[in-house]
Amino acid sequence: MSASTTQTNSPALRLDKWLWACRFYKTRSLAKEMIEGGKVHYNGQRCKASKTTEIGATVRLTQGTDEKVVLVLGLSDKRLAAPLAQQLYEETADSITERQKRAELRKTNSLFAPHPDTKPDKKERRKLLLLKAQQ
Repeated sequence: MSASTTQTNSPALRLDKWLWACRFYKTRSLAKEMIEGGKVHYNGQRCKASKTTEIGATVRLTQGTDEKVVLVLGLSDKRLAAPLAQQLYEETADSITERQKRAELRKTNSLFAPHPDTKPDKKERRKLLLLKAQQ
């Protein structure tokens, strides 16, 4: 990792800024909302968006339906290109296997509940409502 991507001279880097720079969230305000909403945990605890990020810390975050656990390897206050941004963190092996398991479960679940090609008409909707009421 080059010295330009890791900035050790600025130890005070906000968590929301780091998440944005690593491209986990598209905007800093979205990263802030996720932190305030409890979707991001820093070293196993809820925190504020202004939390100072340190190298070696563990960050658990939610992106859509996926949950990732990453280790902070570098700090940058600038939004970098995706290959450079991926050098700032490392996803844990447990996190990768859990994400793959959840993805497989989502795939198999979608096979058991297929979506119809067309919307049900009035008669079919009434049948569906009757079936749901009987269960």
